[in-house]
Amino acid sequence: KKTFFIDEIQNVKNFETFVRRFYEQGFKFIITGSNANLLSREIGTKLTGRYLTINIKPFSFNEYLKLKKITIKDETLCETESIAKLKKYFDKYLLVGGMPEYLIYKNPELLTQTYNDIVIKDIAVRYKVDNLLLMRELYQYLIANFTNKFSYTSLKKIFQLGSVHTVKKYISFLEESFFISVVNKFDYSIKKQIVNEKKVYVLDNGFIPLISNRVNKDTGWLLENFVFNNLNDLASVYYFNTNGECDFVIQEKKKITMAIQVCWELNNENRERELKGLLNAMKEFKLKNGLIITSNQEDDVVIENFKITIKPAWKWALINP
Repeated sequence: KKTFFIDEIQNVKNFETFVRRFYEQGFKFIITGSNANLLSREIGTKLTGRYLTINIKPFSFNEYLKLKKITIKDETLCETESIAKLKKYFDKYLLVGGMPEYLIYKNPELLTQTYNDIVIKDIAVRYKVDNLLLMRELYQYLIANFTNKFSYTSLKKIFQLGSVHTVKKYISFLEESFFISVVNKFDYSIKKQIVNEKKVYVLDNGFIPLISNRVNKDTGWLLENFVFNNLNDLASVYYFNTNGECDFVIQEKKKITMAIQVCWELNNENRERELKGLLNAMKEFKLKNGLIITSNQEDDVVIENFKITIKPAWKWALINP
């Protein structure tokens, strides 16, 4: 069997020389490791054309249900009792996230240690970060304010960093580890995309209450984070804000193909605002259909010949795994 399986390969200096030499002799390799930067950008330069990257993500809602031994059939989505059960599981998943080991052993220390390993081992040691305390405070601030808009300049002032470049560098470290994703405001000008305010989303909802010092019971923010993580594999994701904000617009092949709004509950207080933001995006990108994802509402609305589908997040997640 001419196959090597090597775990934590980033600990082996010049491993790529060994891999390349034996690969060219007909051997195959499956290599795993915890340093995202090493297993993506660097391998791309050292093993060009000789590798396929597989990123392992936390469990999706579908995988979470499989872990709980819940089987979904077509009739399940029509039965009142089954729907109530699925909603209960989804509300729990929204809070605990999808990190497999944590779901099995229910020990929060596992999540805390995973985060610390990323910050200390994968980032601080690798990039020889001098001011670890300041970097951790910056990360905690970002995670506490996930889904909120920020600018590199504002962060520079808050943390009294020497330059915007330092802020960008620290954030890029955490992004390259896959722990966060930075989302730009959509603009036809790439330059404006770069300078406009950003948003941050966290890899998995389970980390947020443990790392964030934010005291807030607004689960709508967790719902938005969940939706982003389900969209992130599709294509390029942006937020849109022109005379009203739309949470997500999806770009595929240089064209915006989808506009999505997320809110926990569509009610009399927020209905006009949420619809306006979505409609503005639909008009801008000439989309006939839009989507609002909520906690548990379902409906179809037609406004000015634009069709807006309102769908519960748990059902949307099952249909769009």
